Amino acid sequence: MWKSLVAAVALVAAIGSVHAASAVNKDAETRTLVVTEGGSKTDLALAGGETVEFCPNGCFVTLPNGDLEALTGSETVEISGGVARIK
Repeated sequence: MWKSLVAAVALVAAIGSVHAASAVNKDAETRTLVVTEGGSKTDLALAGGETVEFCPNGCFVTLPNGDLEALTGSETVEISGGVARIK
């Protein structure tokens, strides 16, 4: 029973990380994204050269230029030259 439960939790964790969006800051300066998930807003500060995973279940993200984009959790937000592009 416990082995099945542990295996199920591990599978859910693996699936969740596969579908998380990621953000890559190719600039030398820190850039900030505002992430809105479940009605809660969080500032996501990315240091120069940093890559992070976020938004495993879909979210809205406000880009550095103020644009609001909906993410499903499989995208990559790439910041270069102060401009964010979703790939």
